[in-house]
Amino acid sequence: MEIPSRQSGPVRILDVQGRLDHGQAKAFEAALAPHLADCRKDGSALVLDFSGVVYISSVGLRVLLLAAKQAKAQQGRIVVAALTPIVTEVFQVSHFNLVLQVFPDVPAAVAHLTAG
Repeated sequence: MEIPSRQSGPVRILDVQGRLDHGQAKAFEAALAPHLADCRKDGSALVLDFSGVVYISSVGLRVLLLAAKQAKAQQGRIVVAALTPIVTEVFQVSHFNLVLQVFPDVPAAVAHLTAG
């Protein structure tokens, strides 16, 4: 799995696509790893643009949980933006919106990360 990315100042935006389930979780984790390595106090903050994610399972959530823990340990910041209705429901039911900050769209996420 490739995750296209773009920069907006100090923020790296990752365009995540497809299904994050058992079949794609390892590939998603591997594609996310180099971006997480740069997600440090003085590195790039990350916005995961989920507008193209049509489904996420518990295995996909686990990858996000590990990413959030790694970013926090490195004093980096990672957020999620533009959840589709199905993914929004999964986040709400699993209370995952308490693990990662969720923004309605990418511009709101970028604004939050660059404020201050």
